[in-house]
Amino acid sequence: MKQKFLPYGRQFIDQADIDAVVEVLKSDFLTTGPAVDQFEMQLAQKTNARFAVACNSGTAALHMAAYALGLNANDAVIVPAITFVASANAMTFTGAQVVFSDCDPDTGLMTVEHLEDAIARAKQSGLEPKAVVPVQLAGQTCDMEAIASVAKRENMFVVEDACHAIGTNYGADLEFTTGDCRWSDMTAFSFHPVKTIAMGEGGAITTNSEALKNKLELFRNHGITRSPESFTAETLGMDRSGKWGNWYYEMPEPGYNYRASDIQCALGNSQLLKLEQFAQKRRELRAAYFEAEQNLPNGVRLSRQTANCLPCPHLMIAHFDNDFFGQGRNYVMDRLREKGIGTQVHYIPVHLQPYYRKISPQLDLPGAQQFYKTCLSLPIYASMTLEDVDIVISSIKEIAK
Repeated sequence: MKQKFLPYGRQFIDQADIDAVVEVLKSDFLTTGPAVDQFEMQLAQKTNARFAVACNSGTAALHMAAYALGLNANDAVIVPAITFVASANAMTFTGAQVVFSDCDPDTGLMTVEHLEDAIARAKQSGLEPKAVVPVQLAGQTCDMEAIASVAKRENMFVVEDACHAIGTNYGADLEFTTGDCRWSDMTAFSFHPVKTIAMGEGGAITTNSEALKNKLELFRNHGITRSPESFTAETLGMDRSGKWGNWYYEMPEPGYNYRASDIQCALGNSQLLKLEQFAQKRRELRAAYFEAEQNLPNGVRLSRQTANCLPCPHLMIAHFDNDFFGQGRNYVMDRLREKGIGTQVHYIPVHLQPYYRKISPQLDLPGAQQFYKTCLSLPIYASMTLEDVDIVISSIKEIAK
């Protein structure tokens, strides 16, 4: 009998998802069609934002945001060191300089103190702090109100990297929704299969600014506009009637092809209908992990829960404070895999990657480095059972013996 395997994360696809994709495959539009508009409307409603702009990945979403802010080589963007490399890379694509902040070693989240330190280092380097990218790691949110207050004082933009956090509620009464942009200019999402909502590959940005929304839409489609009010070259685009041609378009600035297809958005639309269901299941699994935390071996603990946040958890991060039972991380990951349990590391501090180490070779961020030293992501996804959580906990105990 084949052993059941529990990966650290995976998509949940049902017949409704399949039917939604098949319907688009049988339609007239495989891309730039009605499913894209529907997805953007539904995502804006789910996040309580004015606008949502779909794209083909979370990385594209972050790059689009960087472009919309007009970042250049004189600008500094503060990015926490504990994140996926895309959070930093998307900013560097514009020529902007990434200045890494440290993180809380227990949560991996940027705090106001870390932000203040990074701003000071940017200014010492002669850079103008232009934006900050708080990362909502594992589904938990930073103190966005406090971060927004510092950003406002420094005349900085705020771009939330919420690629882990769709469906999360936050605030003193949990009255806010990640993506509502209450404390940010834009929020970026990812819909990779291991995320709560899957589109195969896909992403989006929410914003409450119509001006930013227009820039985002322009950049994701080669920089092309078909809006007559923005046209300039009459001799190219007007016919004898004096009207702009139906065929005509202009490219005021180069852009990228970052469009999401109707196939992707059909899946996204179907998945968004289940967002509350997915969030509830992930929260139940997270609660089960914390209820069982006391049964973990000495030296093993779960990443600390933050205040004023009800996450839709994307990751279940544990910390092994005893160098993984004195055997090293590979040992624990290999033994768990033998028992049918997949794990992963989120993340290697980005400032230690060779590219960024060349830029800031002496940068020491002890909180981020401590987080990385101990972290290991355990399985959590919508099709898991509470019994599966018990299997993960008992397997860790067995390895410790």
